[in-house]
Amino acid sequence: MAKTKPGKKDLDSYTIKASNKLVRPGDCVLMRPPDSDKPPYVARVEKIEADHRNNVKVRVRWYYRPEESIGGRRQFHGSKELFLSDHYDIQSAHTIEGKCIVHSFKNYTKLENVGSEDYFCRFEYKASTGGFTPDRVAVYCKCEMPYNPDDLMVQCEGCKDWFHPSCMGMTIDEAKKLELFMCLDCSSDDDAKRSLNSFPVSPSGEAKLQCVSSIVEEGYTACNLMIVVSPSP
Repeated sequence: MAKTKPGKKDLDSYTIKASNKLVRPGDCVLMRPPDSDKPPYVARVEKIEADHRNNVKVRVRWYYRPEESIGGRRQFHGSKELFLSDHYDIQSAHTIEGKCIVHSFKNYTKLENVGSEDYFCRFEYKASTGGFTPDRVAVYCKCEMPYNPDDLMVQCEGCKDWFHPSCMGMTIDEAKKLELFMCLDCSSDDDAKRSLNSFPVSPSGEAKLQCVSSIVEEGYTACNLMIVVSPSP
């Protein structure tokens, strides 16, 4: 009679040999890709287990970079933006290169300094269909694009909407020197002469809400359903 092979056992943690850091379920990690020219994959560890030979495997849920999604990278995607996908996999723990932090969008925008291991996620992504959750997002400026935390935006003192300097015919340097900004719809000769000492550079006021799929598929084309809301700060 054949002997029954010993089963697998769950582990509480795994030690990355290169850095001696502990990885536990729930942690986000950087994983070595087959192609050394590509950036490391990013995944969330769901489970760690070892077989009877002490080979350690990790069950992971992959994060996708915008360029890896069906819609591709768009103007509003941040350089450190990731999508939490519904794609699960089993990988050797030896492919883990290091740990990273995937922040919520709100927490990421509050970071004073963004490190190489800092990322953010504001969407979940269905890999088979290219669908996003949530499927609607606040949009700003006359281009009606979501907020990209890498970009400077200026707030109109009249309507309180936020605008990209380039959409207003300004350079970044020109925008930084502004003492007051009024959009074309709100500006007048008298308003343009008023001055303030400073202005905020990240959206926090009212914004429209637009379908993510429409933004991804049509670029600057607006979705048919558009309502006014106050987005989370």
